Amino acid sequence: MIRKIEPQDREEFIRLSELFYASPAVLHPLPRAFHAEAFDEMLRSRDYADGYMLFADGRAVGFGLVAKTYSRESGGMVLWLEELFILEEYRSRGLGREFFAAVEAYARENGYARIRLEVEADNVRARSLYERLGYAPLEYEQMFKQLRPDAAASEGEGR
Repeated sequence: MIRKIEPQDREEFIRLSELFYASPAVLHPLPRAFHAEAFDEMLRSRDYADGYMLFADGRAVGFGLVAKTYSRESGGMVLWLEELFILEEYRSRGLGREFFAAVEAYARENGYARIRLEVEADNVRARSLYERLGYAPLEYEQMFKQLRPDAAASEGEGR
């Protein structure tokens, strides 16, 4: 089961988010405060970000985060899949596919022009899923400038 994040999900989200940022799927861990701030922001306004909790066997086993933006190049609004994390023992059970189906349905119903995501080059399992679902690489290289000093070590994004 997949549903939007609710206030009672705070501790489970933070726990799962910390596990994700300690995994090989991302470049480095984040301070605990970043996980809590992300949760608070998702609940404060759903105008530009949404979070989802993934459940199996009666417990939270993953989460997904999407950001909302406008892209002239895409011809309209874009959902940016920021993160998708599923506990190892619950992978390959269809939760990822179910999450994408829910996100894509939301995007279609709300007039989004594109869904975009990032993936680490060596994350073969995730790349394979994304390709099976019809996602294709963009030939862009990402660049950034860090403005928040306490995030200086946080150069990469979750994939």
